[in-house]
Amino acid sequence: MNTNDYTDEELELLEVMETQPLISIPNLDQEIAQLKSSVVSKHTKRKSVHLKLLESDLQRLQTQAIKEGIPYQILISSILHRYLNGSL
Repeated sequence: MNTNDYTDEELELLEVMETQPLISIPNLDQEIAQLKSSVVSKHTKRKSVHLKLLESDLQRLQTQAIKEGIPYQILISSILHRYLNGSL
């Protein structure tokens, strides 16, 4: 195995896997469901922010939101989300 291809964290995990005995996790399905729920909760939690926008930009956002039938705050959030994910 060429250890140059692994990060320090990956090498540490490999060492643990090779030296530590495997153990069975009781209630594995329940544990997996709980972990999935934690991940979803972490990535869908919303946080309030305060923005100062040009009044004309806010008016245009509000007009566009009305056309789309959604609150303007949701439109702003959607625009930011799409921009950060590279789809805008």
